[in-house]
Amino acid sequence: MIERYTRPAMGAIWTDENKYRCWLQVEAAASTVLAEDGVIPASAAEDIATKATVSAARVAEIEAEVKHDVIAFTTAVAESLEGQGVDGQSSRWLHYGLTSNDIVDTAQALQIKEASALIREGIASLLTVLKRRAIEFKLTPTIGRTHGIHAEPTTFGLKLLNWYAEMERNATRFAAAAEDMRVGKLSGAVGTFGHLKPEHEERICERLGLKPAPVATQVIQRDRHAAYIATLAIIGSTLDKIAVEIRHLQRTEVREAQEYFSEKQKGSSAMPHKKNPITSEQISGLARVLRGNSQAAMENIPLWHERDISHSSVERVIFPDSTILVDYLLAKTADLVDRLLVYPERMKKNLELTGGLIFSGQLLLDLAEGGMLREDAYKLVQSQAMRAWKEDLNFRDEVSRDPAITKLLSPEKLAKTFDYNRQLGNVDAIFKRVLGE
Repeated sequence: MIERYTRPAMGAIWTDENKYRCWLQVEAAASTVLAEDGVIPASAAEDIATKATVSAARVAEIEAEVKHDVIAFTTAVAESLEGQGVDGQSSRWLHYGLTSNDIVDTAQALQIKEASALIREGIASLLTVLKRRAIEFKLTPTIGRTHGIHAEPTTFGLKLLNWYAEMERNATRFAAAAEDMRVGKLSGAVGTFGHLKPEHEERICERLGLKPAPVATQVIQRDRHAAYIATLAIIGSTLDKIAVEIRHLQRTEVREAQEYFSEKQKGSSAMPHKKNPITSEQISGLARVLRGNSQAAMENIPLWHERDISHSSVERVIFPDSTILVDYLLAKTADLVDRLLVYPERMKKNLELTGGLIFSGQLLLDLAEGGMLREDAYKLVQSQAMRAWKEDLNFRDEVSRDPAITKLLSPEKLAKTFDYNRQLGNVDAIFKRVLGE
């Protein structure tokens, strides 16, 4: 991922230096367990665990010749062990009984575990902001829109509460996907434990804070990886959903909410008046990358027989890019919501924009309750509504002059029909459902 969208802590996880440190961590854990079982000398395992080092630059030099990254890695580590051990040959016990993907897949699980910890923090931070602002605007009335058209009153707090609840579901989904990725495998070239024992794998994984994959080929099966990347894409789509709503609310014709715009910020090179929702648009754009990566992850599930490497090149891109992007977008969205400018007076003005048309459903119910057949009430209310819309009339005024309506509904009852607080009486109950008491 380009530096522009990379936060330092997440970016550091996906450097070659950290990748090779993770590889060496797996090699050291394997050597220690094998030494405990008497398979390799204890002194060699200690040297591998305490004296072995690796340089990404040196691995790159060797790989340029041998065209195999794991062989380049083991060669570079072996160089750092030259002369170590009672016979000066501790390096010959490095990578003993292992195949490339025993190291690569297990170490990748360590990197993903690191990345997942940062993503969990990002989700928690966004949830905190969403909850606080939802409570802040719990009873702030605004117009609800369906199909982009004014529907019935809601509150701005309910919009935020909806996002909060969705992010809670994302947190649950992500926890499951991350846990599903917390697996290693050290079962050999085709997963049969041809050189190590299952109990070796169990103890090595335990040392690394991982679980052993119950069954594998040379690789951990990629349904796990696809589920993880797909979950990141779902999180990105939720953030996109938030951003799209804010983009709509910031439109000139709406102006109910707006991204924070700093004093020295510029909106357009040609139009000095412009304040554009650039952060929201960036979130929407980068969420598309996450969704694209999820498709690539799905394609990685079917591999030839016990393993090919068609998935490998893909994962070098999609795992760093997807985790880096989600980390970045969670922080961006939290800041966006935290500093969002909200305009309750504009919301109130938009509520009144149609002269009471948004209460047509309530009027229909009140007429039915007053004694009119529902079909007749619908026809009457729709007729008045369409006329008010077409002729730009005030719907409330028009129905208050209709004898068919006023004979059933007194002025006091009509006033109640057009009172949005009546329709928002259960907001507290909805908040209690989501947030508890």
